[in-house]
Amino acid sequence: MTELDILIQKLKVIAKDNTKLTVKQERSIVKELNDFFFASHVDLGTINCLGRDFKYFSDFHKYWHKHHKKILNVSICDENCKKVADALHGVFLQTNGKAFTEVYDTCGLTSEEACRIRLLTANQDFNGSRSFFDLAQKYKKDPSSFDIQKINEDPDAFIKTISVTKLSQTDKRANFAKKITQFLIDHHSEPYNIIDRFDRDVFAFRTALINYDGAGYGNKKADMFIRDMIVLGIWKKVRGFEKIDVASDVNTIKIALKSGILLCAIPLVSSFIDIFSYQYGLIDLMSAKAWRRVWEIWSEKYPDEHIASPCLLDYFVYNVLGRQFCRERLCYFVCENGHKFANDGARSKYCPICLQEKRIKVPTKLLSRNLPCINSDGEMIIKNTDFVTSKIIKPALTQCPLKAICDAYGKKNLMAPKSISILGQTGWDSAYSEKDNGGGGLMA
Repeated sequence: MTELDILIQKLKVIAKDNTKLTVKQERSIVKELNDFFFASHVDLGTINCLGRDFKYFSDFHKYWHKHHKKILNVSICDENCKKVADALHGVFLQTNGKAFTEVYDTCGLTSEEACRIRLLTANQDFNGSRSFFDLAQKYKKDPSSFDIQKINEDPDAFIKTISVTKLSQTDKRANFAKKITQFLIDHHSEPYNIIDRFDRDVFAFRTALINYDGAGYGNKKADMFIRDMIVLGIWKKVRGFEKIDVASDVNTIKIALKSGILLCAIPLVSSFIDIFSYQYGLIDLMSAKAWRRVWEIWSEKYPDEHIASPCLLDYFVYNVLGRQFCRERLCYFVCENGHKFANDGARSKYCPICLQEKRIKVPTKLLSRNLPCINSDGEMIIKNTDFVTSKIIKPALTQCPLKAICDAYGKKNLMAPKSISILGQTGWDSAYSEKDNGGGGLMA
């Protein structure tokens, strides 16, 4: 029997055949559920993760580790991948490819300087917390603060210089700074030249960077760094770029789920029970594979009109589709006089109809937040996005390019997974509780 089978048997014994539980039975069931999901005990065993052994967090953790793939049954839908490939090809033609190659301004820095800043700080960029512009200004003010040896000897000073000491996961940041400089020292290289140590093979470089323990470069950060070096023209004449996947992220995953290129047997579970993030890791991996499949179909169907690597899907899918188009920005309000109206965003203090007709300020109440693709009112949201107002695409879009695909699939409500770290002050390692001891859990 699995751990879940054992739980069900226990609950049946407690509940018996009663249709209404007694308070005593309710207490027993709550305790059994808490023990199953969140309490450890001496007979559970261990799991190796992050290079060390951890005790299983609970019986559910052990069950989830062994059975999450079967329960989720994640797969890739080729038919929807074909539809998305056609839609992205259309965007490629309308923008002459620019929709997939826009990143950021390097602020007048040389290629060597931009590469130095990016490699030394990309591992500190949690949830888009680091602006390249801000980092460039800090570099211009004091270039010596980005010296490899100097950072290696005093990583705490560096994280203060780049202003990340007050951000999340500060316990990891100094170590990341020291380790990435040690990576460079070990290879006897400055950031700009590090690609030469790998015979200009970006995939070989990526593998080494990710596998360098403690440097803070997982798949996503490594893929984004390499993408930037290629798109900005900093690294030229490289090999292996086509092997780099789209940098997986909650936004790229969200679009993969809503468009149906990534299928799952059940809606994704909460991070509160995705102990040690097995679901997140699986979805992260499969999302990257799904977007690679989209790229493969696109490249095969339009050999002269496609991007050079799945990695280049990142900017458009993550930033444009995920952050600009697929957000609940279409808000409906009602005022005290009964007027209902749509607005771009949740801030509309007074009714515009009353202001126009009666020149009086009448307070409003927010009724709902919606994706712009639910009806034609959403056109104003799309027209107001940075992507459309930049005039990169002609003719200007009035709806998301994937709208018809998502409409047909019919699961726009699906959300991307979230993840709780294993280590850290708010990680699973800090949340253990032994059976019958009570307590445990996280404090944020």
